[in-house]
Amino acid sequence: MSSAPYNVDRLLLLLLVFRTGSLSAAADELALSTSAVSQQISKLEREVGLPLVVRHPKGMRLTDAGVKLSSYAATIDNALTAARNDMSAFAQLDRGEVRIATFPTFAASVMPKILQHFHELHPDLDVTVKSYRLDRIQEALERREVDLATVWDYPWAPIDDQIPVTTTLLKEPTMLLLPSTHALARRRVVELKEVADNPWITRSSHPVASVLGRICSDAGFAPRIVFEANDYQELLGMVAAGLGVAIAPRLAVHFHSPDVKVVSIRGNPAPRRIVLSQLPERVPSPAVLSLVRAFRKIASAKEWRT
Repeated sequence: MSSAPYNVDRLLLLLLVFRTGSLSAAADELALSTSAVSQQISKLEREVGLPLVVRHPKGMRLTDAGVKLSSYAATIDNALTAARNDMSAFAQLDRGEVRIATFPTFAASVMPKILQHFHELHPDLDVTVKSYRLDRIQEALERREVDLATVWDYPWAPIDDQIPVTTTLLKEPTMLLLPSTHALARRRVVELKEVADNPWITRSSHPVASVLGRICSDAGFAPRIVFEANDYQELLGMVAAGLGVAIAPRLAVHFHSPDVKVVSIRGNPAPRRIVLSQLPERVPSPAVLSLVRAFRKIASAKEWRT
């Protein structure tokens, strides 16, 4: 068996320098001297045969080769973290502990029912749930920080091939949110173009903003945005106050005030698929298998499909 071409500890040190932005900051994090860190980077440069760091009076920067090598180091770091977590998981297989990553709208609606059902069946098993943004969920899977994860996608932006899809839990429509005083509030279904001239409320730097732009463009108009909310609670509050109309995935508005009317958009132009992901190479514990069954049972309930 051939040895690794480069010293792994030095690769991880280079990654730390890249992430912290300086040799001294990396040294502080490791409780080492800056000189010691510099010496290790110099050894790595000799191994590679290329300069990786450019030192100058005001600090340092990574060369193009250094940046590229740090990206490989990040992959190694993820793999090592995954290995540690997998070994820990094997050690815990008989202890009934399951870790889940999910996203906020699912965590606030479906997940409590799943956990309630699961704990009724298995009161002695521990479940840890962490709510993340989509990119962080993918990272948690890759690093084996979790056993199960719920993720979502849209038809025009499918889930990354690196995320294994175990089962589809829900196909969730995008809903139109109207103030209760709106002229169309009594309708069950509305054509999107019927509210083209209304002021719109959306979320700032959030996927729902991209969905809004896409479906409005397909309907032949550009939405006039008057407010960008930080979260769905703000968005619902603005709609309830009559300041505009909005869209949101159904689960995001599972709970809402009577001052907001949630109606369907004709043609269901932006369905969101919610799936359960589980790493195929990991040996599932009985606790994980039982929780997967709970996911499927609760997500199939009529409550989430009407």
